[in-house]
Parts: sequence; C-alpha cells; structure tokens
Amino acid sequence: MRRVIVVAAATALIAAVAANPAQAGPTKAAPATTTQYVVLYKEGAVAADAQKAIEAAGGSVLKVNTAVGLATVSTQNPGFADAVRASGAVDGVAHDRSIGSVPKSARASDAARAAELAKAVEKEGRGHGGPLNHGRNDKAEPLSDLQWDLKQIHANEAHKYEKGDKQVVVGVIDTGVDGSHPDIAPNFNRALSRNFTTDVPVDANGDPVDGPCEEEADHSCSDAPDVDENGHGTHVASSIASPINKLGVAGVAPNVTVINIRAGQDSGYFFLQPSVDALTYAGDAGVDVVNMSYYIDPWLFNCTDNPADSPEDRAEQATIINATQRALNYAHRKGVTLVGAAGNQAGDYTKNYTDNTSPDFAGQPGEAPYTRTIPPSCLSLPGEGEHVISVSAIGISKRKSYYSSFGNGYVDVASPGGDTYDTPTNTRDVTKATLSAYPKSLAIANGEIDAAGNPTVDYVVKDCKGSTCAYYQYLQGTSMASPRAAGVAALIVSKYGTRDWRNGGKTMSPDLVEGVLKATATKTACPTPPAYTYTRILPNGTTVTATHVCEGSTWSNGFYGKGIVDALRAVGH
Repeated sequence: MRRVIVVAAATALIAAVAANPAQAGPTKAAPATTTQYVVLYKEGAVAADAQKAIEAAGGSVLKVNTAVGLATVSTQNPGFADAVRASGAVDGVAHDRSIGSVPKSARASDAARAAELAKAVEKEGRGHGGPLNHGRNDKAEPLSDLQWDLKQIHANEAHKYEKGDKQVVVGVIDTGVDGSHPDIAPNFNRALSRNFTTDVPVDANGDPVDGPCEEEADHSCSDAPDVDENGHGTHVASSIASPINKLGVAGVAPNVTVINIRAGQDSGYFFLQPSVDALTYAGDAGVDVVNMSYYIDPWLFNCTDNPADSPEDRAEQATIINATQRALNYAHRKGVTLVGAAGNQAGDYTKNYTDNTSPDFAGQPGEAPYTRTIPPSCLSLPGEGEHVISVSAIGISKRKSYYSSFGNGYVDVASPGGDTYDTPTNTRDVTKATLSAYPKSLAIANGEIDAAGNPTVDYVVKDCKGSTCAYYQYLQGTSMASPRAAGVAALIVSKYGTRDWRNGGKTMSPDLVEGVLKATATKTACPTPPAYTYTRILPNGTTVTATHVCEGSTWSNGFYGKGIVDALRAVGH
C-alpha cells in the first residue's frame, strides 16, 4: 500500500487577504474561490435530474462516471454541498479540492517534493550507503539471486509449468507505469492503458502536492498513459509481469499483459473520482486482475458515525464508501479479480485504532489532520471493500512484516512484501526488501545514479544486456506484497481461464480465482506465543519495539489469512 504511499499534507493556513486602507476608494471584493466536489447520484436516479439539481445549487458538471453515477463538479457557491444534498436525486457529496484560492507564490521545490515522498513506508527500509556489489546469474534472470520473494512463493518453479498467457490482462491501478522500461515494455499494452488523473500543484492550504506543472518534463498537468513520475506503480507492474528476457528481474507472471490504469497522483495521493473511473474502466476493458496498492484519500478510514467527525465529514466519508463499493461491485460483476494491499499502519483493523493522519489532503482551506479513535466498523478503502482480496506482507523469514496491518477476518492471504529488519541482528538490511523496476528518469532526477549511469545508493541496482541497461529499486510494503499475490491470480486465470466471448482473450470468475488462491496458499500458524514482539535497531542506534497479537487458527488467522500464496501449487503442480 502507498502506505501504500503515506504522504501527509502539511497544515499551514492560507493568510487572510489584508483589507484596503481607509479612504483608498471602494473595497475590492476578493476573487471567488472555485471548489471541486464529487457528487454521487442515488442508485436508480435519472442522471438528468441529478445534473439539474447540481446546476440549481450553482454547480457545473465537469465529468460523470455513468457506470457508478459519480460526477466531478465545479462551483463558486460556498453553500453548494448543503444545497445539493437536499435533492432526492443525490446520494452524497465529498470535497475534491479548491482552485484559485492559493497564493501564486506557493511552489513545490524538488527538495520539498522529495521530502514528502521520503515519508513513504515503502522507502523507510532504504539504506543510505554506497552501491551494493551483487553477482549476475547467467543461467536465469540476471538478478534472480536477489529475488528471495519469488523463491519464497515458488514462482520460479511454477514457471516451468505456467508463465502466464498474453491474453490475460492485469491492470495496475497506481501512480502510473513506465511503459518504456526495458523490463516492462515487452509485456506492456499502451493502447489499453489510461490515465484518469490530473496533476495538482498545491492543496487548498498552499502546501505542495504534485508540484508546478511547468516544471514537468512535458510542462503539462496531464501525463501520457505510459508515464510514472513516482516510481511506485512501475515497481508494482514489474513485480507482476517483468518478462523472462535475460535482463534484470522476472515477475510472478512473466508472460501476461500489463496495463497502466492510473488513479494516483505523482505525490502518491489517490482521490475518489480517479479510483472509481479506474475500476469501472477495468470492468469495461475486459481486464482480468487489478492490483490496488493504495487507500483512497483523504481518509485512512471512512466512518459514518464517528463522534470525532463533523456531520459534513461523516457525510463525505459515507459518500466515499458508497461510491467505492459501487465501483468494486461493477468491476467484480464484469469479471475483474480485485487484489489490494492490507495497509502499512502496523494496526489490527478488527480492533479500535487511533488515526492521527486524516484528512491527509486539504480540499478546502484550513483542513488539517486530527486525532480520532477508529472502531472496526470504519473502512479503509479499497482494501476493506467487498470482493477485494486483502494481502498482508511477510519478510524473508516468513514472519509478518513489522509494518503490515493485520486482523483476523480482514487479511485474506499473505505474500512477500519485504522487511528490512527481518535479520538475525534486527538491524536494517536493504536486500531484505523487494527488488523491481525503477524508471531511469527518476533515478537521474533524484541523484541516485552518476554521470556514467552507475548507482550511487544501495537501494538502486543496475543491470545491462548488451547496450540496453535498466534500473531497479528495493522497496518494502504491503504495496509490494499485493502485486505478488495479483501475479499468482494472473497465473490462475492463465491456467484455468476459459474463452472470453465478450472481450476476447481469457476470463475466469473472480470468486473462483479467489477460491483457488486461498485453497492453494500455504497454511501458516500464528507465532508462538501469538503476541509477537518486533525489535528494530535503527541506523542511529535507537531500539524500537512493538507487539502485535495474532488471532485465529492455522487455517485462518490475522497475520496470514488463509496462508502464504504459492504459485506452484496454484497452477496444479
């Protein structure tokens, strides 16, 4: 999970506009603030009626997802939300973002943006030393000796029997995919790929989000469908479908087709409308499996009756729940197997949880995170949505990773996501994270390779085949566990799927895919004792401990769900 990428918004307030001095002539009115909302139509409502209600409340419809009935709306009416909620054709309203209320001086520097991205759980496991020395395996994929994760789920052995089918399509709902990466390009379908996002330079408080569009390589707020300016989605795509081509690494399903269905911002935020659009597109395009390594911002957990939340915030969270579930239902009904990351909060989702990170994005001026107690009835989405296979992360020893969220009845299966402190000395070892593709453009921009193209840090690895060179990075997180489970799901569809008469290629009922994935997972008991204490000795010498309690049986428990996914058993050998 981004957290998936955890990027917390800063909380500085926008300064008030100073009043004109006395006797300086008529007071000049402040420019009206334009705000975007997402509006969810009632199920069964006539779209025209909902749009009339939006217009009557002073809103203009920018786009509509007709499959779910979700519209992005622009308005300058500060009372828009209350006005439109009164309509019998509208189910709910949620803030999207403010436009035009941010000082022109607000700009995101490269340093500030890098600092925000460095907060990601996936990158906490990185070392800070020089480049690592590593061997190159000439008998298999060159970097296969660094892929302990594939060995753990017997993917290398499974490839003797099933490498995946080109007719099976896996969608990566993420920050984008570098479709030109040499270890992704052979399996990447650009024509089917889509980008449902637009870059957001700053939030309503003037704090950096994606940074100025003019500083982008293409000087645009809209990126092509084969671009990833974050790196997260490229890592996920590579984990699923890097080909066996004597370059770099192999994916779990190295022959399937992978596409970018982008719903995440460069900064790692995932908003409601793009996420819904991505899911319904997956259903309409005949995608077989999607991976969702993220949660929908701005709420880590969405509650409908939390006393810590204002009535407006409760209504907003209810809208996120209802819209997301409609989209998940739509994709599932269309034959998409939905795989999601369990989360990197190191929390038991079946118990009360303290969240102090939400709302993590300011959709209106003055918004900032606050502390609230989260009961199990609240939902982190899409991971806790119906029909989603929720995946926890494990390290090289097969222990649940220290950061991975868990919960008996929440986690469906476990998969390798890395744990850099899963070492005999409890000290950090970056090679205990997972290795997958990394865009060269980001390695250059972040100063991680020198002028000769060689890595300068220990978490970036280079491999070349002739004159073609490619880069890879170590990351850890349930974001990394989920795509490895999705890769096994893609192998299952490749092996057992039947002809898809509607879209072409192969298809298989998502419920059957989930059944095979769980039935062939390696049953793994809770640790003994079930209260497991993690000890981490940080690079600065500080020792950190945390105890997580595993509940359940060998057959189904809060750390491993139905077990650790197994590619070899899944394809019938």
